[in-house]
Amino acid sequence: MLYHLLISMTDQFSGFNAFRYLTLRTILGTMTSLAIALMIGPRMIRWLNRFKVGQQIRDDGPQSHLQKAGTPTMGGTLILVAILLSTLAWADLTNPRIWIVMLVTFGFGTIGFADDYLKLRRANSAGLSARQKLLGQIAIALLAGAFIYTQAQDPAELLYIVPVLKDVLIDFGPWFIGATVIVIVGTSNAVNLTDGLDGLAILPTVMVAAGLGMFCYLSGHHSFANYLAIPVLPGVGELAIFCGSIVGAGLGFLWFNTYPAQVFMGDVGALALGAALGIVAVLVRQELVLLIMGGVFVMETVSVILQVASFKMTGKRIFKMAPLHHHFELKGWPEPRVIVRFWIITFLLVLAGLATLKLR
Repeated sequence: MLYHLLISMTDQFSGFNAFRYLTLRTILGTMTSLAIALMIGPRMIRWLNRFKVGQQIRDDGPQSHLQKAGTPTMGGTLILVAILLSTLAWADLTNPRIWIVMLVTFGFGTIGFADDYLKLRRANSAGLSARQKLLGQIAIALLAGAFIYTQAQDPAELLYIVPVLKDVLIDFGPWFIGATVIVIVGTSNAVNLTDGLDGLAILPTVMVAAGLGMFCYLSGHHSFANYLAIPVLPGVGELAIFCGSIVGAGLGFLWFNTYPAQVFMGDVGALALGAALGIVAVLVRQELVLLIMGGVFVMETVSVILQVASFKMTGKRIFKMAPLHHHFELKGWPEPRVIVRFWIITFLLVLAGLATLKLR
């Protein structure tokens, strides 16, 4: 909205034309969401403490986590507010892609909010059933996939890009919708599984969002896209502002979520942020790059799948506990060590994802 207001005033002052530049608006979006998160964070934490919106800790997890019981949760609401206000301020709201990512993100956030609320109301770690959450997630992702598929103006908007192999473009046809559901729902739940230690999920989310934002900017820029041999996707560059808003809001939240956390993200944040990464990757046609950059999320998810499969088939567990971060905790790693090492791995994986731009 602020962007549209400033652009409408260019006749009175030509300097406002600077706000047409995507790079400037992305920076402003990042700074705005960061400022919002830092400003309202302390107030939200006090409010959550006042109304005793505390985290319910499972008694079958690491014993060191029991002391975290009562720490305010649902802090993901702070992230969503910062993203919403910043994106509305600096993005071109006539671009339908902005509304797609916003609706998917806040749709998944609503599911997470309901789950967190029920956990608090029942005073235990059981919120919505897995079936209820999954059906809601699939419904939202299905609508998003169907909209993208039916409204595509160019075949490039639906082709699957294989990193490194610049001439390999896969057309799934109508199955594009199903693949989109898998990407969005899978990423959402992967981030949620990773959100088990203070700051563990939020900084990797920030780094992956920054990487995807770079892809959005380059794919939306005709000259850069042609030079890098990636599909030109007009209008997708505007999503860089949304990604920047995630970066700013995530860093603002990390200020309060770093070890020892003053507030937890909750499902309202984790499910929404995972879905945001998934839908952006779909729109910029970089689902496989998301798989690379989000390798930590993949590892966490695979560890759970392997643990469950192994126990059901053999009665034995592969890991001391799943998801993977709990395994390292039970091996004796202090929580901060697990967190920082997973951050470092994510940083390297994001660089590997960005490197695919030139390895073509």
